[in-house]
Amino acid sequence: MIEFKNLNLKFNDKIIFENFNYKIEKNDKILLNGKSGTGKTTLFRIICGFESVNSGEILYNNEILSHKNIHKIRNKIAYISQDVDLSNDTVSNILHEIYSYRGNKNLEYDEIKIKKLLKEFLLEEDTLNKNVRDLSGGERQRLGIIISILLDREIYLLDEITSGLDETLKFKIIDYFLNSDKTILAISHDTHWKKENIKELRW
Repeated sequence: MIEFKNLNLKFNDKIIFENFNYKIEKNDKILLNGKSGTGKTTLFRIICGFESVNSGEILYNNEILSHKNIHKIRNKIAYISQDVDLSNDTVSNILHEIYSYRGNKNLEYDEIKIKKLLKEFLLEEDTLNKNVRDLSGGERQRLGIIISILLDREIYLLDEITSGLDETLKFKIIDYFLNSDKTILAISHDTHWKKENIKELRW
């Protein structure tokens, strides 16, 4: 599904990737494991086309990632970080706006599904009527996760999304993604992610 071929990337005198090769198959669940500053988030940015490499190729379904196809490929990907950036509006208005985007025209606004996900991640139904500025950091984080699930992407890039959450929520979120039929790449120092069905990518 995603293949990295001989990636090389260097920032100033620091080598981030040197002849990096790896293949991610559809529905793989992968935990990126390494010290801070070793390029885990950079790899996510490369997949999304936000960062360029010095040499090498990234293939998505055997198609080389380039400026010509990057927007099409981004529509297959959900990138969630621990810092969720949402506009200052009610949750309901934000959701309706997201569904109105051209890239999401194929999706149907399903209030039953939305309320089910709110309940799944321990958010009250009336969260829909609240302004984002009135939500706690943990509530915004869970809302960002819910939005990404509603977008129904093929690939989920999860960057420390369980940091700062309590044990119950960590287990709920991790189990949800690891039991999904999606391709999951997770960056986390949280040992809760180390399950039987997850592969570890170390460098």
